[in-house]
Amino acid sequence: MHVDLDAFFASVEEREHPECKGKPVIVGADPKDGKGRGVVSTCNYEARKFGVHSAMPISIAWDLCKDAVFLPVNYKLYEEVSTKIMKILKSHTTKFEQAGIDEAFLDVTCKTKGITEVKKLAEKIKEEILKKEKLTCSIGVGPNKLVAKIASDYNKPNGLTIVEERNVKQFLAPLEVDKLWGIGKKTKRKMDEMGIRTINELSNFERGKLIEEFGIFGHEFYQMAHGIDNSEVIEYRRRKSYSREHTFKVDTINEQVINNLVNNIYEEVMHDVEEGGFNFRTLTIKVRYENFKTHTRSKTFSHPVGRSKYTKEATHKLLKSFLQPNRAIRLIGVRASNLVLMKKQKTLV
Repeated sequence: MHVDLDAFFASVEEREHPECKGKPVIVGADPKDGKGRGVVSTCNYEARKFGVHSAMPISIAWDLCKDAVFLPVNYKLYEEVSTKIMKILKSHTTKFEQAGIDEAFLDVTCKTKGITEVKKLAEKIKEEILKKEKLTCSIGVGPNKLVAKIASDYNKPNGLTIVEERNVKQFLAPLEVDKLWGIGKKTKRKMDEMGIRTINELSNFERGKLIEEFGIFGHEFYQMAHGIDNSEVIEYRRRKSYSREHTFKVDTINEQVINNLVNNIYEEVMHDVEEGGFNFRTLTIKVRYENFKTHTRSKTFSHPVGRSKYTKEATHKLLKSFLQPNRAIRLIGVRASNLVLMKKQKTLV
C-alpha cells in the first residue's frame, strides 16, 4: 500500500481555518501583492484549477489566482499532524516506511488474504484518518512499491486504486513515462525524441538501446515499464543531522582560502543530505580559532530547504561574522539539522 495525504499542507490549513473551505488556498511565501520572491509550497485542488502548483514563483501564483487565500508555511503544525497519522498507519502493519511528511508505504501481505481484505483494510485506514484528523488520503495498492505509488496518484483526491498483479501491465500501459520513478523533464524530453511517450512504448523498446542511451538507468526504466520492482518496505531510522568539518594544516586568515573551503564543505553536506532523502531547516557554521576557542552560529529557515543559491549564500553570511582581521582560523564545519524526510526516489531531471 502507498498512502498519500491529499494536498497535505493546504488541507491542514483548511481544517484549521474552516472559513477557507471551498476557496483556493495557497501555502507558501508572502505574495506581497504580486511582488513576492518566494515560491508556492503547496496548494489545494481549488487553486490547482487555476494552474497553480508547488514550487511555482509566488508572484505567478498571485497573477493566476489573486482571490486565493495565501497562508504562510506552518511546518511545526504539519509535522505534528504527520506524526499522528504515521502512528495510525504503523498500527495497521509491522512493515512500514515513511517516504515523506505526507506519504508512506505499508507492506500488508501478512495482514490480509486476498483483494477483499486489502480493500477493507484500506477503507478502514481512510476512515480512521478522516475521523481522527479530519483529513483525506489517497491509497494505492499493488504487488510492489512502484505500482502502489503510481496507483495512489491515479484517482486523487480521496481515492482508492487497487491493481492486482495480473493487471499491472494493462494498468501501466497507457500512462505517460514520467509516472515512473526517476524520469524527470529532461529524460522525458529525450524519450519523446526517441518516440517513447507511454509506459507501453517504453516496455516494448529494445532494452539494449535504452542502456546505450541512459546507462544503468536504461535497464531500470525497462524493468519498471514491465511493473518490476523488488525494493522492500523498510523503516529507516531518522537522522538528526549531517555535518562535515575540516582542520587547516596551518591556521589561516586568508578569506579566499576560507571561503573556498566552506564551498567544498557545503557541497559535501548537501550531497549527504540529498543522498539521505532529506531537506533541512537549520544550517550551522562552526569555527575554531587558533586559540582553540570554538563558536557556532545558526540560521533556521521558515520551511524545509535544500541545496540552492539561497542556502549557499546563507552559509557565507553566517561565516562572514566570524572573519576577523589578524584572527586566524584553525577549523571550519558546516551542519544541516532539523531534517525533514522528503521524497526518497532519485530523479533524473
